[in-house]
Amino acid sequence: MTPRDRVRAALCHTQPDFTPCDYLATPEIHERLLARFGLPLEPALGAHRANPMADPRVAECLGTDIRYLVVPYVGPPLPTFDDRSAMNIWGIRRRPLANEYGEYAEPVGLPYAEWHTIEEAEQFAWPDQDWYDYGAVPGLCERFPNMAIAAGDVHVQDFINGVAFGRGVEQVLLDIAMEDPVFLFIVEKRHSFYMRHIERILDAANSRIDLVLCADDFGSQRGPLISPATFDRLFAPKKKEFFDMVHSYGAKITHHCCGSSRALIPRFVACGMDCLQTIQARATGMDPYGLKQDFGGQIALHGAVDVQGWLQTATKDEIETEVNRLMDEVGADGGFIIGPSHHIQPDTPIDNILAFYNTVRKRRGEMPA
Repeated sequence: MTPRDRVRAALCHTQPDFTPCDYLATPEIHERLLARFGLPLEPALGAHRANPMADPRVAECLGTDIRYLVVPYVGPPLPTFDDRSAMNIWGIRRRPLANEYGEYAEPVGLPYAEWHTIEEAEQFAWPDQDWYDYGAVPGLCERFPNMAIAAGDVHVQDFINGVAFGRGVEQVLLDIAMEDPVFLFIVEKRHSFYMRHIERILDAANSRIDLVLCADDFGSQRGPLISPATFDRLFAPKKKEFFDMVHSYGAKITHHCCGSSRALIPRFVACGMDCLQTIQARATGMDPYGLKQDFGGQIALHGAVDVQGWLQTATKDEIETEVNRLMDEVGADGGFIIGPSHHIQPDTPIDNILAFYNTVRKRRGEMPA
């Protein structure tokens, strides 16, 4: 099987020749892997470090099966600032802030926070789909003739985090509880933008896109952030409309959702979600073996190699044992893409990362990375 065949089989719950594999990492890890493989750093864009999703070289070295399509931005210049912060298309400014192991881009100011009426929100400079070069899509797809190609990223839809970056987390949680019209207006803006943006990518790709990545973090570490009823009322119709559009182009959905979302999985299935991405085993109810037992055949799982502390401290033998078990049990009869349970974090030893991916390569009879 080609990598594309492998991924498509798994997403259709058919046993592929080998469990397909994916790569997600923070910029710090991506840069360290580039150095390990003797590859030069790509120039950073603006104030941000280079985007690992836009650079397939590490994925090629690791032998993974999915390549992510990053459509060139050609819109108005996005402002950057002396504090290394930068503005995104949604008018949200974020600055890299140091933590114990690396950096994370946090909001600087909250441009949506003072809005109390829809009229105020309507005056904002919202993004336009024409800010992207869809004509470049066929050429980008041609770079990966045998690979599974994914469009989108974790910013697509992202109704909770995406709005919270501009309005504040506490306010968004209140907005959801109160069904605040301003919040619902912003959600609709994001929904309509990404419906059209992703549709234009799919149309330009002429059936070459295999899956679309979108996101919303509906879970905390211990349980869902919202009730199933709230999901049904506020988010399910938009999810279904988006999923149906993607399916109309013959592509599948892989939906990022951090934390414990087990109670919502029946709702995800009802909306047409093909694949749930991350699978953070340490979150309540998210053990991948239990999820496979309860939801196998209904929704595929994408991730499951624990990066919340386990990959950082496990021995090489422990990594080989667990990765093989995941492929044997969760990967049985398809329905599984093995990968990290989130972006591989900066405190992870490079040798442990290579032990993970080399276990997959060994299974396939390939030389280690």
